[in-house]
Amino acid sequence: MADKKSFSLNLQKLGPFIGLLVITIILAVMSPNFLTLNNILNVLRQVSINALIAFGMTFVILTGGIDLSVGAILALSGALTAGLMTGGMDPLLAILVGLLAGTAMGMVNGLLVAKGKVAPFIATLATMTIFRGLTLVYTEGRPITGFDSDMFTMLGAGYLFSIPVPVIWTIGCFAVLYFILKKTAFGRRVYAIGGNEEAAILSGIKVSRVKVYIYALTGFLSALAGIILTSRLNSAQANAGMGYELDAIAAVVLGGTSLSGGRGWIFGTLIGAMIIGVLNNGLNLLEVSSFYQQVVKGSVILLAVLLDRKKAA
Repeated sequence: MADKKSFSLNLQKLGPFIGLLVITIILAVMSPNFLTLNNILNVLRQVSINALIAFGMTFVILTGGIDLSVGAILALSGALTAGLMTGGMDPLLAILVGLLAGTAMGMVNGLLVAKGKVAPFIATLATMTIFRGLTLVYTEGRPITGFDSDMFTMLGAGYLFSIPVPVIWTIGCFAVLYFILKKTAFGRRVYAIGGNEEAAILSGIKVSRVKVYIYALTGFLSALAGIILTSRLNSAQANAGMGYELDAIAAVVLGGTSLSGGRGWIFGTLIGAMIIGVLNNGLNLLEVSSFYQQVVKGSVILLAVLLDRKKAA
C-alpha cells in the first residue's frame, strides 16, 4: 500500500515535467524555428521574470494565501530604480533601494494578512491598486529611460558564458529557495502552516512572523524581477507587470502546488513557469492570434486546477 502511494506521489510530481515535454515535442514538430538556440535562449530569458515572481508566490500559496500585488510591486520597484539612476544615483545603490522598496511593500502585505487579519485576496488586491497608483504618480504615466550604465544593462540583457544573465539569477534564486524549503526549519514551518494553521500555532510556530517573512520575500523577488525587466527593456513603464500575478499563480498551480496550501514544491513551479513560457513562445511562432492564446492559456490553467481538486478529493 505504501509503495502504491509513493508511486502515485512520484507520478504527480512528474506530471508537470511530462506536460512540458509533450508541449515541447508538439511545438517542435509544428514550428522548425522552435528548437533553434536563439529561440531557446529567448524563451529562458522570458521565463526568468515569471519564474522569480512565481518562486515567491509558491511560498505564499503553500501557506494557503495569495498575492495579487506582485505585478504592481515589480512596476514600482523598477520605476524607483530607474528614476534614481536617471537622477544621478550610483546604479548599485539604486538597485539596492529598489530591492528594499519591494521587500518593504511585501512586508506591508504580510502585516495586513498576519497582524491585521485581512484575507490575503482582499489585502493584496488593495495594495495592488495602491502600488500601481503610486507608480503612476511617480512616473507621471511616462516611461523612464536614459540609463547610462553597462553594469545595469548587463543585468537584464547581458550574457555570462553564453547564458543570459537573468537565467543565471533565476537558477541562483531557485537553488537557495529550494534549499530553504527542503532543508531548513523555516521551510518545514511554511508547510506546517499551510497544512493546518491551528496545529502549527499549538506546536509553537510563530505563524504571524513566518507569514510576514514570506510576503517580504515575495516582494523582494518581485522587485528583483522588476529591476531585471527594466534593464532588459532599457525602460521603466508604469504599466509594467500588468497581469503578471496571474501568470505567477498559474505557474505555481501548473507545477503541482495546491491552492489550499500545505502541498507542493518549488521545482514544480519552475516547470510550470517553463510551460507558460514555452506556450507563449510557441503560439507566437505559429502566429496564433493573441485572443486565442488567452483561451489556450486559460484552458491549461483550468485543467491544472481541476486535476489539483481531484488529487485533494
